[in-house]
Amino acid sequence: MSRDFPDLIDPWKAADGRRRFHGTMQLKRMQRLKSVLARDSGEAQFNVRFYYDLQKILIVDLSVAAGLQLICQRSLAPYVEQVRRKSLLAVIEDIAEQELLPEDYEPLLVEHKRIALLDLVEDELLLGVPLVPRNPAVKEIRQSTDGVVTPESEQNDEPLQRPFADLADLLKEKAQK
Repeated sequence: MSRDFPDLIDPWKAADGRRRFHGTMQLKRMQRLKSVLARDSGEAQFNVRFYYDLQKILIVDLSVAAGLQLICQRSLAPYVEQVRRKSLLAVIEDIAEQELLPEDYEPLLVEHKRIALLDLVEDELLLGVPLVPRNPAVKEIRQSTDGVVTPESEQNDEPLQRPFADLADLLKEKAQK
């Protein structure tokens, strides 16, 4: 983990100084994110910049990237989801201020004049987690009669046995007799 950043930042002072912070954070420090991960090992890379736009709105320009280990809901096997997010956040102190923001900005409610970088990065990663995680390498799941689920990517080229495929023809023949 790199430590080129403080844990808490006063966004107004950071914007006055046009400050940038970047580094990595351990995923295991992110308590809310841990609940959706298969394993909490790894790091998230981030880059954050504070500035005022032309309308004098305090902006937090945030980009985050991480490989998150999730459980595929198709195969129930772990896989790595690459999450990359970039957001422009407008700092507000009152929820009513969000109505005044341009559509390009997401509101960032700041209480006690401090922002926790860990929370910002964790929020972005949570927004990047798919609603239903699915490994793109797994196209289809087949379940055999013994209950073993096999992802299509692991299946062999043997033809699928369909024991009742001819049942309709047999019933027609019997009905004609």
